Amino acid sequence: MGSEKNGHIEKFLKKADNAIQEGIKKADEVLDDAVEFGVMTAKQASKTSKGIRKQAKKEREGLQKRGIKKITDGISAAKNVTSNTQEDLEILKKLGKLRKSEIITEKEFQEKKKKILDRI
Repeated sequence: MGSEKNGHIEKFLKKADNAIQEGIKKADEVLDDAVEFGVMTAKQASKTSKGIRKQAKKEREGLQKRGIKKITDGISAAKNVTSNTQEDLEILKKLGKLRKSEIITEKEFQEKKKKILDRI
């Protein structure tokens, strides 16, 4: 499961990184246009570009952390569901034995069974 998780994370991060790189490229094109039209000096454009790249790096790091957390949370949730289902099935077996031993009635068994099956 670990390598599958890493594979999903890598795909996610690659897509996010591509989007960030595309954004940087477009921002640089706009800055080049601004210099060409005399709205901004080359030095101002360079400084602005560095600021954009710095912000992009922060975004990339934030995406990575959030992506890993979401995938980890999803895996934990899936494990909990599986674990709870196994526990519920064990409870059903025990209730069946209690019914056979006449410790609980058929009606009580059916009520408990319905509650458990509704959770699964």
